[in-house]
Amino acid sequence: MAHAAEHEYTTTGLNHRKLLMWVFLGSDCMFFASLIATYMVYRGQSLNGPYPIDIIDVPLTTISTFVLLMSSFAMVQALSATNANNQRGIRIWLFVTIILGGIFIAFQAYEFNAFKNEGLTLGVNLFGATFFTLTGFHGAHVALGLIWLTALLILGFKGRLSPATSLDVEIAALYWHFVDIVWIVIFTLLYLIAGFDTGPAIAAG
Repeated sequence: MAHAAEHEYTTTGLNHRKLLMWVFLGSDCMFFASLIATYMVYRGQSLNGPYPIDIIDVPLTTISTFVLLMSSFAMVQALSATNANNQRGIRIWLFVTIILGGIFIAFQAYEFNAFKNEGLTLGVNLFGATFFTLTGFHGAHVALGLIWLTALLILGFKGRLSPATSLDVEIAALYWHFVDIVWIVIFTLLYLIAGFDTGPAIAAG
């Protein structure tokens, strides 16, 4: 029955579940675009510190970004193993994806704590408000993905993932890749481009 559902006829040619995921990702894309746009509009306008240049740690975040990208590679392998009915591969690669995603969350928690110790909080200035809102929502998406992948891993250990149910893994993979792509945009704009911004008073001086 699950196998037949993957090949159901629709006017779009896509399975209805996959189509719903694409619609969700499209709306989520607009959500993150609005948060990123807000951050970029208010960049460099904080009247008091700390400013991005004071606390942004590009090398550290580069490492966490690499870890998240590797989790996307592991997710691709998990889907490939599912299509090949490689039960051991399914469990290994889903586990690797979860571990790498968890490491990324640990990096983010460390960064948030370090920023707090440096005096940056959600309400201290515009930088803090926009930064924590944007990266916090992304972190929540990663956490949701980890819960989803853990549920799939449990199904994998029960032997309930196979080519007949590969759509379940594929939809989860779409979500996970989206989260990774969003982070690449965030990393580029917040850390590499705007990460060296100073306050207006310092810039004027």
